[in-house]
This record gives sequence, C-alpha cells and structure tokens, in this order.
Amino acid sequence: MANILIVHQNFPGQFPHITDALLKRGDKVAAIGGATARPRPGVDFRRWSSQRGTTKQIFDPATRSEADMIRGTAALDAAVQLKRDGFNPDVIVGHPGWGETLFLKEVWPEARIILFGEMLYRSHGGDLNFDPEFGEENLGRNVRAHAKNATQVLAFAYADRIVCPTPFQASSFPPSLQPLIRINHEGVDISHARRRPEATLALPDGRKLDRHTPVITFVNRTFEPLRGFHIFMRALPAFLKACPSAEVVLIGQAALSGYGGQSPNGKDWKSLLLEEVGERLDMTRVHFVGKVAHSTLIDAFSISRAHVYYTYPFVLSWSLVEAMAAECVIVASDVAPVQDAITNGAEGVLLPFFDVDALSETLIRAAHEPELFSSMGAAARQRALRDYDQARGTAGWLALIDELVAA
Repeated sequence: MANILIVHQNFPGQFPHITDALLKRGDKVAAIGGATARPRPGVDFRRWSSQRGTTKQIFDPATRSEADMIRGTAALDAAVQLKRDGFNPDVIVGHPGWGETLFLKEVWPEARIILFGEMLYRSHGGDLNFDPEFGEENLGRNVRAHAKNATQVLAFAYADRIVCPTPFQASSFPPSLQPLIRINHEGVDISHARRRPEATLALPDGRKLDRHTPVITFVNRTFEPLRGFHIFMRALPAFLKACPSAEVVLIGQAALSGYGGQSPNGKDWKSLLLEEVGERLDMTRVHFVGKVAHSTLIDAFSISRAHVYYTYPFVLSWSLVEAMAAECVIVASDVAPVQDAITNGAEGVLLPFFDVDALSETLIRAAHEPELFSSMGAAARQRALRDYDQARGTAGWLALIDELVAA
C-alpha cells in the first residue's frame, strides 16, 4: 500500500479513474484542489484558497507566472497542513498548468513526482499563428505565449516522469524534457461509448432523429475557430442545398471566448458566424442543442452519418475518441493531433483545414453514399479499443506510479 497525493485545480480533472483505481487496490489517496475542485469519496481532500489577486500593472509577460506562483503558494499552505495531519506521499501526481505543484518538494523532498504534460505553449507548430484570419503574427503575442511556459517548465524540471496523452502533445516539450516523457492517453469508457442501433435524438422542436435520416454531428465544448467552427458553418450552405433531407446537430455552448480567445466584434462566435452564413442556411434543419447529457451525446454519435471534428494543432478532444468508439464516420482536419488518432482513408477522412469546399463535398458524399464510408466506422472503433481504452490508460498510470514507488 502506498500514499498517493493528487494535485489538480479542478480535481479530479483528468484523474478520476486513476483515483478510483488507487483506492480500490488499497492505496491511501489525498488530494489538493482549487475552488472548482470536487471532493471524492475515500479521498482526504484539501482545498487551497488565496485572497490575493494578480498585481495590477505587472509587466505583461510575467502576469501568468505571478498568478501561478500565487496559486502555488496557496497550494503549499494546504500541503503543509496535510503533512501536519500525518500524510506523507510516496508519489505526487499533478497537473502543473495552474502552478499548484511548484513548491511541493519543499514540503516532501523525498516524494517522487509525476506530472500531466497537457501541452506547452509555443508561437509556431501549435494553435498560435495557425489561422491567419484572426490576426497577423505579432512578436509581442509570441513572447507572451513563450513566457506562459515559465512556471510549467519549472515544475517539469523537478518531475521524475511526465505523462503526455498523445505524441503531438509530447512534441510541444523541449528536447531536454523528452527523456522524462511517457505517452499514455487516459482513455474513455469504451463499454459506454459504443453505437446504439436503436438510438434516437430528441430535437428542441419535439421531433426525433434516428439512423434513417442523414445526420451530421459537430461537437464543441465552446463553439470557436480553434475547433473549426467557422469552417464547419461555412461548409453548411452547400451541403444543405445538395442534401435536402439532411439534418445538422451541433452540441456545445456559445460563449464570448474559449480556448482560442474572443471573437473580433465582441460577440460569441455562434452569433458572428450566423451573421455571415445564416441567410443561406435552412435553420429548420440546423439544430443547436446546447450542452447535453453524456448519454445523449452517445445517442447523437449513434445516429450520425458523419461526425465532423476540426481543430487547430491543439489538445485532442475526448469527444473525437468517443465518436470513434461509437463507430462514427470521422471527417476531420488534417493536422498533427488528429493524425495521431486517424489514418486518412482508414478510420476516417482527413481534409485540409481551410478547404471549405472539400468539407462540403465530403459531407455530401457521406450523406448520399454512406456505403463508401461504412468500413471506416468499424475501423475507428477498433482504433479506439487499441489506443484509447480507459482501462488501458488507467493501467498505464498505475504501472508508472508503482515503478516510482518501487524506486
């Protein structure tokens, strides 16, 4: 039996199944989280808090570093109290993205540390400067992106291992940190994320869709260009005109900003794109259903004729993996993170991100000639079973924890 500390601002974050597996096998688990973290049964949970905000008029590139160090100091106070109460971890598992892991070695210098390597910021090769439509390259913005890595790299420098979910995410790390990296995707529940042949999807107007209708699905946590929302919306007029029986289901939320920042006119991206293409859309067949229950998401995937997943070079979405597990025909952007999961022509179709016509034409073919794509759905599930099974991902984390406990 080992003592394991899990640190995540939004605990359990990426670690719920790892936490449960540790508890199930008899390990003692404690956790430190922020205001949005949620206690979990069996876990000695401590919430950090800080009354101090970021200093006004601080040197701009240092803003993120100061905020991270404020959070790191608050987490340090929670760690000190945890130690006073008798908990001393053999291994600390943490997400360093908000600074909470920065100073934990000062409390437990002998503990081994495994950090979740989500992605480092960079001015080229990632999401920044990928899409010229929303701003020309700017040296000041490049510097700010680089500077946002300061505290993460400091945390990674004291880690014993770094776990990255995908090769693309690992590629964002500098050569000096590569020897510490292990590739291990946390996975999804493949037993739940599977096609339901009799699934239906209720629309806001009361109608129900099923597999007899050509349905195109699109899922974003927040509708925004970083996840290809603008490309998808611009592809719809031609698609809907060519496929008069088709329906389009968009799952997610409209918001003023997301991963990629705010829209140019201060409105949410949904409003902005509807202003651009809305007059050319049959809105009786375009359904924004908002945020839905996870079971409803799987129903949507189960009836989908094609699932569109577009993204800048960025963190791979869980929704893509679940769509694969549900045997969707994937139509995705041909960028590095998607290439980690989809081989063009095998598990899906990869298209140039900015080619709106190519997306329209592919969706038309998927709606009119589904038999041409039928093998891709089955292949996508097999790929999900092989590379993204939650049980496999959890086992990988446990093996790495055990390796460091033994060491």
